[in-house]
Amino acid sequence: MHASALNLRRALWGNPQTKHRQIGNFCAVCRTIMNKHNLSGGGSVSESHADSEMPAKLLFGIGTDNLVTLLVFGLIFALGVVGNSLVIAVLVRRRAGPRRGTTNIFIFNLGVADLSYLLFCVPFQATVYMLPTWVLGAFICKFVHYFFTVSMLVSVFTLSAMSVDRYVAIVHSRKSSSIRVARHALLGVLGIWALSLAMAVPVAYHQRIVETEDNSTYCWEVWSDPKRRKVYVVCMFVFGYLLPLILISFCYAKVLNHLHKNLRNISKKSETSKKKTAQTVLVVVVVFCLSWLPHHVVHLWVEFGSFPLNQASFLFRVAAHCLAYSNSSVNPIIYAFLSENFRKAYKQVFQCHVASECPTPDARETRNKMEKVTPTNCTTV
Repeated sequence: MHASALNLRRALWGNPQTKHRQIGNFCAVCRTIMNKHNLSGGGSVSESHADSEMPAKLLFGIGTDNLVTLLVFGLIFALGVVGNSLVIAVLVRRRAGPRRGTTNIFIFNLGVADLSYLLFCVPFQATVYMLPTWVLGAFICKFVHYFFTVSMLVSVFTLSAMSVDRYVAIVHSRKSSSIRVARHALLGVLGIWALSLAMAVPVAYHQRIVETEDNSTYCWEVWSDPKRRKVYVVCMFVFGYLLPLILISFCYAKVLNHLHKNLRNISKKSETSKKKTAQTVLVVVVVFCLSWLPHHVVHLWVEFGSFPLNQASFLFRVAAHCLAYSNSSVNPIIYAFLSENFRKAYKQVFQCHVASECPTPDARETRNKMEKVTPTNCTTV
């Protein structure tokens, strides 16, 4: 077998001839597929069997599948960077306003987290499909995986905070003025980042540069105790997916129930707003669930099941990776561009950029509109 082809196979599927039998995907979605075959000394995958499962187009050069994956990554990266940058630009232009809405603070934090997520993960992940070994050093190996996990947790926790914020604003509107203040939102954002930074520490600690017998280097996650990794994977699933999803679903269910009960007491305009809220809620929950579920399925399958090593599993892992990244690209659409006021603000930013000057009256009018939070509309900012 050609040396570069063998290296690429090992980078994707692991090297069965060394005790570090582990998948060489260095970003968190696809990490440690062969955990039950690494470090513990159990099981093996024959070289010929693994090779037979891999089509020739995946073994030589970039290949069609890898090229398609790179194109998908590029599309996700471009859309996400542009979308999140626009969201941040819109909110930064409002920094001189008399008030800072709690919703906008959370949206700003979500945009920063998603933008960082894309900038620090997608370009590095793309190298897996272009280079046969890891060439970026130990620091980048640890930092990329660590920041990947931090950004993921910040995004998830911010979505949860936004759902609680919407719940308080709509269901407990009379008390919301004293609860939904900028100071509380900023403290919440600081707490989100502190918790995320702490929860991701084990990822950085266990990420290592591993050299194989042919002097190839890979960025792998190595745990001396498999039981501890199982505990960590379960904790990440429960606290980084399951509980936030339950919280989001609960809050928005209460919101819809509240709007439904008060339907007779609200105007036709509010009824239309209720329908828009229902649509937004459905998109939020479904996209959140679909984007991150495959990621956690892969991790749990590896730890507590028998994950197959074949072309189908390879494609499933790639799909899980793309879905996780795409969540950071669609968030600006869901939380920003579905809002009419945000669309107006976006147009204003674009006009100011092109004309190099801002229409002051319109700017004040748009800013004033954005300061008003309609209690029946989930997407109003």
